[in-house]
Amino acid sequence: MDLITSAQRDDLFNEFERDAFHLELRDDYGSPVEDTPYARWKRGEPDDFSWLQPWKSLMARVTGEGKTVRRVRVVSEPHTQYVTWEHSLTDLNIEVGEDIRWLPRHLLPQGITFPVQGNDWWLYDDRLLAVGHFDAEGRVLGSEIIENPATVAECIRLRDLLWSVAISHAEYKP
Repeated sequence: MDLITSAQRDDLFNEFERDAFHLELRDDYGSPVEDTPYARWKRGEPDDFSWLQPWKSLMARVTGEGKTVRRVRVVSEPHTQYVTWEHSLTDLNIEVGEDIRWLPRHLLPQGITFPVQGNDWWLYDDRLLAVGHFDAEGRVLGSEIIENPATVAECIRLRDLLWSVAISHAEYKP
């Protein structure tokens, strides 16, 4: 399986036309960009969020062009430290135009199954998937590009279902 890097996946934001949607299913992630700020947060140290600026600039640009960027974060409760940290940062994503909703695992619709081996994915314009792959410690290995119409259709159905039951960030109180 061929994987693209996180930077190559971010380049897909320069190519989509209408809607990008991210399904997040993990309670912990490992990313070199986040390692230092996450460690500072755990120690109670301040953060200038400069590490997040490239993402914020990208999101501000694409949402400023009228495109939507949405996420559903499926999370366990009580939250892991990582999800607590992620929740504390979400207003920064929303400020630049992302729309983020939360879905506690215990509220998942009965009998739901997750496509693409239960991995996270970005869906661009209802036609292209970038499926995240991780190592045993949760470190990002890269993303697999999938354009198979049946797989994409399955992800569209799941996106629509989860979006309809997820809780907006403003209303979600962990």
